Order: sequence, then structure tokens, then C-alpha cells
Amino acid sequence: MLKAKSQRFHKLREGFRKAFSMEGLHGPLSEADRALLEKLADKIVSRRMTMPAMLFLRSVQPLNLIGSQAMVFLRPFLTPLFNQADYDRAAAIMERREGLAALVDAIEAAQANRDADKGESPGE
Repeated sequence: MLKAKSQRFHKLREGFRKAFSMEGLHGPLSEADRALLEKLADKIVSRRMTMPAMLFLRSVQPLNLIGSQAMVFLRPFLTPLFNQADYDRAAAIMERREGLAALVDAIEAAQANRDADKGESPGE
């Protein structure tokens, strides 16, 4: 009886630990996820949309789950413009806490590479 209570207490404690954990449920982003984010960041930078994209992404970061659900809602309208598999994977990445932060980091890195290639200093 004491062993059963101990097991229930351990299970309850583990449940609370997971409930209030700041870690994502899916683990870290995979290399394929990061490659997709880098591809998206390169497209943003090549269109000279770095600052608007950064402003938008940082302002909606607390609402990342709602944004990813909006992507799911808009899928029928946007998939003719994008690869379906990449679009679905991007929506799944944006659901995750670290997804938007990783995209912001990828955009910053792509902009820094572009500036380095042109010989400009950042912020010009």
C-alpha cells in the first residue's frame, strides 16, 4: 500500500514538473526545420523585408500559437504560392515556442551575411 502511494505521488510530481516546464513538448528544432527557416529568412532578406518582418515577428511572439492556427486557416489560399509540405512544416514550427525566435535569429543571420557580402556595416 505504501509503495502504491509512493508511485502515485511520484506520478503526480512528474505531472506537475511537465505542466510548468518551460521546455517545448517537441524537443529542439531539427536540422530540417532550421534549414527551412533559413530558406524563409533568405527570401525575406532578398525582398528587403528584414525590418518589417522583424517588427512583426517580435510583436506577435506571445501569440505564436494563434498565428500558426491562422496559417492553417489560410492554407487553401496560400499553398498555390508555396510548397505544401514546406508550408505545413512552417506552420508546425510556428506553433512551438522556439519557432519564432529561431526564425528571427535566421533573419538576422541572413541579413548579416548579405551585409558582409556587400561590404556594408549593419544598420545601413
